[in-house]
Amino acid sequence: VQLQAYGGGLVQPGGSLRLSCAASARILSISHAGWYRQAPGKQRELVAALTRGRSSNYADSVKGRFTISRDNVDNTVYLQMNSLKPEDTAVYYCNADFCSGSACYNDYWGQGTQVTVSS
Repeated sequence: VQLQAYGGGLVQPGGSLRLSCAASARILSISHAGWYRQAPGKQRELVAALTRGRSSNYADSVKGRFTISRDNVDNTVYLQMNSLKPEDTAVYYCNADFCSGSACYNDYWGQGTQVTVSS
């Protein structure tokens, strides 16, 4: 099973993007999902997280601008990013604890997607 983050790209400051995190196989359940990002020369940091109970938490730097959500049907995890700033530029990764088929995966990382905010 692979997780893939996609939806990144180049956007002007103030613009929006929606990132998606999907698996290569059907996900039966997710107990935790999160979006992280890593800018050049910086450590990877948590951007937003969603638990099984649908509670969410956000980094202070993105509160009020980013929203994490999950599709109830196929368990795709999204990150809606509004009012983007140049400092949001980074590679974004999804991470999840989930079950697919007869196996469960903890702290599973997907491939990243580049987000560049620039005029």
